Amino acid sequence: MDAGGAAVTVSEREKSFGRILLLIVISLYLLAALFDPASAGQALMKSLSVLKNIAPVLLIVLFLMTLLSAYIQPQKIFHYLGRKSGLKGWGIALGGGVLSHGPGYLWYPILSDLRARGVNEGLIVAFFYARSVKVPWLPMMASYFGIAFTVILTFYILLAAVIQGKIAEKIIPPQSTI
Repeated sequence: MDAGGAAVTVSEREKSFGRILLLIVISLYLLAALFDPASAGQALMKSLSVLKNIAPVLLIVLFLMTLLSAYIQPQKIFHYLGRKSGLKGWGIALGGGVLSHGPGYLWYPILSDLRARGVNEGLIVAFFYARSVKVPWLPMMASYFGIAFTVILTFYILLAAVIQGKIAEKIIPPQSTI
């Protein structure tokens, strides 16, 4: 819900794009089925298998977005992650990026929703950049390259995340809040 209590909705443009994309995919499957039915059937089964595997994660993302819409007030988002969030916002973005798991595309809907609510674009860029630091892999990296190398590389990745975020703030126009 936005500050006025209205539900957050998907724009007509986004709905139209989704429908067009779905029609293109269906058309490609039908075209493939005309030329090579066996391969098209295998591709469809593989796609359904992938969908079955990611469906639980998508449901979790949907659940988190619902919680975000229902319980997190836009004023709090602006305070912690808005244009004037300061070091606290950068810390949340970097920490969240480092601690986040799973494929990056699963974060797209949540971060898109936050962006529509006025989250600083630079923080979103920094979040994605910071995802390249993988906490479970740090001990292995340290064992191969040494602790000093691992610490310095991690520092430079996070520094680059902030630099990329600051650049994004300058070149990406702010998204209007819902």
